[in-house]
Amino acid sequence: MTMALANRANTRRIHIVQGEQSIEHDPHAVITTILGSCVAACLRDPMAGIGGMNHFLLPGPLSREASRGSTDAERHAVHAMELLVNALLQRGAQRGRLTAKIFGGARMMKGLTDIGEQNATFAERFLQAERIPIVGGDLRGDRGRRIEFWPVSGRARQIMLATEATLDVQRQEPRQLPSSTARGSVEFF
Repeated sequence: MTMALANRANTRRIHIVQGEQSIEHDPHAVITTILGSCVAACLRDPMAGIGGMNHFLLPGPLSREASRGSTDAERHAVHAMELLVNALLQRGAQRGRLTAKIFGGARMMKGLTDIGEQNATFAERFLQAERIPIVGGDLRGDRGRRIEFWPVSGRARQIMLATEATLDVQRQEPRQLPSSTARGSVEFF
């Protein structure tokens, strides 16, 4: 068995979905998620050898009051970020050593409010306010992405999803579904 195959066989994959997070100190662990307009924050303390990822979505468009104060939507996202930071601190990370990589925030539905932009802007502002440096990642765009994060090493990999996943809500003509759909596959938007 080659070294690459041996390492892959030892890898422990942890998949998270919207509203979840995972904290790991296992060098063989990789945390994964799939994002559209949601954002995943990957935080790490390299000295403590621990890191984690969350996956959040603001639960609605931000109102005009967002620039003047915290809205319910922002409080939801702040809660998700604080849970991740606090979980890392409880396991031995130090706030001053945390670094971040943030991903997601795509515009998945043309013609509607750009919730992906709002998620991306929130994540950037939160990390700036908390003085957690952003050392990598990829935000915005119009494509979903699969994210893999190795929390101990800090390595992150992004795999862009097909552009057909973006829904144009202004389009009115019916779409011809692939023949595989008729055999039981499900098409998600």
